[in-house]
Amino acid sequence: MLEGKKILLGVTGSIAAYKSLLLVRQLVRAGAEVRVVMTQAAKDFVTPLSLSTLSRKPVLSELFQEDSWANHVMLGRWADLMLIAPLSCNTLGKMAGGLCDNLLLATYLSATCPVAVAPAMDEDMWKHPSTGNNLQKLISFGNRVIPVQKGELASGLYGEGRMAEPEAIVEYIDKWFFSRKDLSGKKALITAGPTYEAIDPVRFIGNHSSGKMGAAIAGELAARGAEVELIMGPSQLQVEIPHVQVTRVVSTRQMYEAALQKFPQADITVMSAAVADYRPVETSGDKIKKTDATLTLQLTRTEDILRTLGGQKKKGQLLVGFALENKQEREYALEKLRSKNADIMVLNSLQDEGAGFGHDTNKITIFEKDGTEQTYQTKPKQQVAQDIVDRIVNMLYA
Repeated sequence: MLEGKKILLGVTGSIAAYKSLLLVRQLVRAGAEVRVVMTQAAKDFVTPLSLSTLSRKPVLSELFQEDSWANHVMLGRWADLMLIAPLSCNTLGKMAGGLCDNLLLATYLSATCPVAVAPAMDEDMWKHPSTGNNLQKLISFGNRVIPVQKGELASGLYGEGRMAEPEAIVEYIDKWFFSRKDLSGKKALITAGPTYEAIDPVRFIGNHSSGKMGAAIAGELAARGAEVELIMGPSQLQVEIPHVQVTRVVSTRQMYEAALQKFPQADITVMSAAVADYRPVETSGDKIKKTDATLTLQLTRTEDILRTLGGQKKKGQLLVGFALENKQEREYALEKLRSKNADIMVLNSLQDEGAGFGHDTNKITIFEKDGTEQTYQTKPKQQVAQDIVDRIVNMLYA
């Protein structure tokens, strides 16, 4: 999808600047026309000659050079996308503050095209509150922030702040800026994460769901053009995805009420949350003290969100459920598909390595109401989300 696209790459002073060479090569191989603007500090890490050789274009770094002027306004109007990779902490602060003391910043402030940035810095810098504030400012300006990765850093430490790999950056910009928006105009509702049912002010009944699978599906739906509402249980996962509105809840009842409120407007609903099936009949207002050798809790069923939505589903609405099983998986998934009036059921098996709670990968089988059944190999959850949304699109437009 990058064939013929015009990409203006900004390179700033970071040890990750060496990756810009690989990035330019991959963009050119994908058919994009690439021009490079770099800061003076970037030249300490990568040479203009290398970047110009790979991009097949002169590299620009000076607003004024001898008796010529680099037309930053035209650069910002030429590009289909301005991509700053790596984005150093210093340039991030300048962009957030609207400063303009070099060609890259002048071009950024003049750009009429979309802008994406790929930050790169050490973990302590990445986690500093000022960095977070500056990133939020960039997002509020309409820019896209490509997530950093966790890995080995220039300091020798291991942690967050590592710039995304060139392959991931190319995939990101292709998905978010140039891919076909086959769900444009559609509204999607996703539930994700666990729910917690309070026993007392300290203890609760819950599970180990991270919400990663649901967040990945929300991101994939948004990337395809849908307007997405994500109802997230009490997960530690931070969700900052363009075009995804996040509502945080804790209990099953709260998720049930939020889902019922948003469901009538949804064209697509994906119930990927690991909802607690039972809650205590009585919740203590005070912490229960450890006295007797045993403690008996009386539990009652929580709201069945998927069944309720299946009963309210109207023509044109598509409903997707999830089944996590560890025995008789196929039979239980098919029964759930039928009894909940869902259109698609996604089966996870606890017997499969790399599937289930807490993993960055998953292995699924998709069952559809017309009898279609397809099993996929273990994949990263982002790719699993693509497979699920592919099936949703196929069914929606069948």
